[in-house]
Amino acid sequence: MPTKNLHLVNFKQLKLEQLQQHINDALENGTAFLAMLNDEPTAKNSQQALNDITAFEHVNIALDRSWGLLSHLNSVVSNDEIRALHHEMLPNVSEYGTKVGQNLALFGRYRQVIDDTAFFKQLEPARKRALQLALQGFKLSGVALDDVKKAEFAKLANELSTLSAKFSDNLLDATQSYFLPLLDNQLKGLPQSALALLKDAGERYHEKTGKTTPTQYVATLDMPVYLAVMTYADDRNLRETLYKAYVTRASEHSEQPQFNNAEIMTAILAKREQKAKLLGFDNFAQVSLATKMADDVATVEQFLRNLAKKAIPYAKADLKTLQTEGLAFDIDELKPWDTAYLAEKVRERKFNLSQEAVRPYFPLPKVIDGLFNIVQRLYGIAIVEKTAEVQRWHDDVRFYQLFDENQTLIGGFYFDLYARTGKRGGAWMSGFQARYQNAEHQYQQLPVCFMVSNFTPPLSNKQLGDKPSLLTHDEVLTLFHEFGHGLHHLLTEVSISDVAGVNGVEWDAVELPSQFMENWAWHADAIALISGHVDTGEPLPMAMLQAMLNAKNFQSGMQTLRQLEFALFDLLLHASTPALDYQGLLTLLDQVRDDIAVMPTTDYNRFANSFSHIFAGGYACGYYSYKWAELLSADAFDKFEQDGIFNTVTGKQFREQILAKGGSRTAKENFEAFRERPADIEALLRHSGFYEEILSDDVKNSQSW
Repeated sequence: MPTKNLHLVNFKQLKLEQLQQHINDALENGTAFLAMLNDEPTAKNSQQALNDITAFEHVNIALDRSWGLLSHLNSVVSNDEIRALHHEMLPNVSEYGTKVGQNLALFGRYRQVIDDTAFFKQLEPARKRALQLALQGFKLSGVALDDVKKAEFAKLANELSTLSAKFSDNLLDATQSYFLPLLDNQLKGLPQSALALLKDAGERYHEKTGKTTPTQYVATLDMPVYLAVMTYADDRNLRETLYKAYVTRASEHSEQPQFNNAEIMTAILAKREQKAKLLGFDNFAQVSLATKMADDVATVEQFLRNLAKKAIPYAKADLKTLQTEGLAFDIDELKPWDTAYLAEKVRERKFNLSQEAVRPYFPLPKVIDGLFNIVQRLYGIAIVEKTAEVQRWHDDVRFYQLFDENQTLIGGFYFDLYARTGKRGGAWMSGFQARYQNAEHQYQQLPVCFMVSNFTPPLSNKQLGDKPSLLTHDEVLTLFHEFGHGLHHLLTEVSISDVAGVNGVEWDAVELPSQFMENWAWHADAIALISGHVDTGEPLPMAMLQAMLNAKNFQSGMQTLRQLEFALFDLLLHASTPALDYQGLLTLLDQVRDDIAVMPTTDYNRFANSFSHIFAGGYACGYYSYKWAELLSADAFDKFEQDGIFNTVTGKQFREQILAKGGSRTAKENFEAFRERPADIEALLRHSGFYEEILSDDVKNSQSW
């Protein structure tokens, strides 16, 4: 059977009590193995030590799988039952992870292998790297602490995992509990696609509450609805109302204060600092950066502030354009709820471009076909849909297999692309199952991942007929971005799971393949493959593509500053000693905005309360990674710009030196093997449109660069 090494899950028959049993069994087996090692604290020789290490890796495959499944279900089809089980099991899994990281017998075996220079030297590079990363992991898990401090560290780790889950719960509940029934006069300016979303939300509201509404349209804070209203609604008061609801989610200013994340955030920061101090660091930022490409806080801060200096003049130009546009709509003073609306008006007037006019050219099935075509041309892989042959967690989900040039199965992936109730917002790739093999057990698993987003679902309408999901170009970029992560996971040639695919890759480099993939969604030759009008099949007209390219860097300055604001806030927040309380956190965010933002925000804005990247994700003191990796991705794509974007030789080099290697070498080594030189910032500045000569005199600042 060709799919046996994919070890696919029968989601339709998956029972929660069965999953709970699998997790408990895996925890018991892992704990028993550690007890066995404790009975024999040192191995007879280095080979035996390595055998023990690989045997323990194999034991933990079951936990990675079962816990990964429960975490995934809690993200994509969450309900009270799934959430309760996830939160019940979370402390046990966290406690086990800490126990592993602090086990002296296991740590001793890693030291034994690494310290035996002759033995270590003859190991394959991927194994060496996995051993070195594991040794670092032990140190950051408190293996060197005394028993009292170990127990304190374990308690903190446990509490932090629970707090992060609660933060995520509050944000999801705050987002999904908000409904705003609309009046007829509030609908002006909204296109048909937006009205369809609002109508669907109205049906959900009616089902949930049984209340009647003035119209069939209801606004929510789900991203597709929120963006549609902020971009198109002519009613400025409506935009302000929805903006306030969105930026005060999970805060004291929300209409649902029971979901306030303030105390949770304060507790997370305090406990992270306590963990750092236990490990001998000054603050959590130092702990976080210990495993990243960047050397220290000063290096990252300098990088962010230097990039901000380059972006500020362009952001000021962007702002002036919006202010001028606002006068035509009787907006004398620009507010945050005006920017998306006016930016769309500028695109329509200045660039003859409307996101709604572009949308029919990007039906999701066509975009997916084109995306698969592009990666086939680049990397020689074939992607075949196998949805009908597998069980999924939701009917919307699709499943695909990847094959190499010689028809060898590489791996598989699931697409879960539409927004729905019970699904976490945003987009992500989850590397559910890494490439791995164990000769002793005659076991092999191929990589499998979940790629998730929240696009507008297909429109089913008796009058208009069924229509596929139609994407904005921003959503096309999101799909390409997540697929870049997916390829990084799937195209690995490393079979040691700790460094296969995205595993073991420094966090500030893990966005390289994803941001890199976005470049193809801007190029005429690739656009021809991914676009086709939903009614006529015609590819995107050249005039429209040219308008998109002309508009590409419109607002690039403001968007860059927005990301730098988040990154600098995250960095300084985790470098602060002592850890800041809630008021201190808000004050810091205001200071960062004073430093680099060109447009003031509102007093009630509580962005931090929904900043799940750093409070519920893995980006604590790592949000800068997006910009750090963007430098790498722009410079990598620069080679394709020189050689041709479908150059198969260059594609093969990128696959072999970066995608295939995963975490088996440092990200710096991977990048320099591909580019044959260190990374350079010039391509990032060019891709961002930061050319000094395009600025008019009245918006230039005094920076010389």
